[in-house]
Amino acid sequence: MKYPKLKKIKKLYFGNEDISRILGITPESAWVSAARYVKQGFLVRIKRNLYVLRERWDTLENEEKFMLANLAQVPSYISLMTAMAYYGITTQIQRDFVESIALKWTKEIKIGDSVFNYSKINKKLYFGFVKTKGFFIATPEKAFLDALYLGSLKRYSFDLSSVDFDKMNASKLKKIAGKFPVKTRGLLKEIYD
Repeated sequence: MKYPKLKKIKKLYFGNEDISRILGITPESAWVSAARYVKQGFLVRIKRNLYVLRERWDTLENEEKFMLANLAQVPSYISLMTAMAYYGITTQIQRDFVESIALKWTKEIKIGDSVFNYSKINKKLYFGFVKTKGFFIATPEKAFLDALYLGSLKRYSFDLSSVDFDKMNASKLKKIAGKFPVKTRGLLKEIYD
């Protein structure tokens, strides 16, 4: 079995080209080997041609999962309660559940015990995120507004009482809200009045 040689790969994630190079096999054989190793539980498949070693997957930090979430659907950024929990804005902590905003489609991907949830958003609202530590994440204010917006469409629900509004910049929140539909702005006004 050549699998132990794959442990030489030090990257968080890798593709068939890496498998081919490390094992000294053809790219075609690498595809077959990867499928076999996924079936045997040695590799975790994130998406086509994107794998993580099982030992590595079992010990991933949140920030590494965020990086993989960005890669599982491109383009996307971490948002909603996942981002708010990351910033300490909410008391609602979601274990093994990563929420992202995406442009292509709304979908849920289950990988092992983890769930990667993607909510499609209007292209005009695809802004307000930064790249930090190798992944894209909404700013605190944008994460909250994404949740409020999707909530106004009845596509998302969260506990407003769990949100610490003192940890967000009220003027940034109101400025960003100006780009959202009237219904979202109205909900924000109710919260701040």
